[in-house]
Amino acid sequence: MAIATQITVEEYLRTSFDPDCEYVDGEVVERNVGKKSHSKVQINLMIYLKAHEAEWGVFSLQEWRLRLSEHHYRVPDVCIVAGPEPDDEILCTPPFVCVEVLSPEDRLNRVQIKVGNYLAHGVKYVWVLDPKTKRAFVYTDQEAHELASGFLRTENPAIEIPLAEIFE
Repeated sequence: MAIATQITVEEYLRTSFDPDCEYVDGEVVERNVGKKSHSKVQINLMIYLKAHEAEWGVFSLQEWRLRLSEHHYRVPDVCIVAGPEPDDEILCTPPFVCVEVLSPEDRLNRVQIKVGNYLAHGVKYVWVLDPKTKRAFVYTDQEAHELASGFLRTENPAIEIPLAEIFE
């Protein structure tokens, strides 16, 4: 169950949370993380991404704070940035892809709000991965669909990730 605490944005930015929390309109919001299935999918994805970063011309990082606005920070499970590694300690520009790996406690409406936040910020692709069902969902500003091909894909830059390796 998520617990929200009211603090200032300055206080949020100078506080370390374990695991990191999100900040939405004055409230610190806990994230659902820490289950083995969640961690395995996240690490498998990061290993695959790191092995292909140079080939695809991208930089990826897990649990990197993303500033959506002055009073709105999210912490995607994985961010993929097109181009070289940014210098930002907190990412302020929209990443190319945000990935959310579902935990058993995640609720659809909360995940949909996050997806909408990312897309409104200018993120081109949002991937939602469900370790329990081994299903993936792809969101863009044009469409939302369950992945049927077995590969997570993007264009410009072209990325192709086999789901079987991520969910193994």
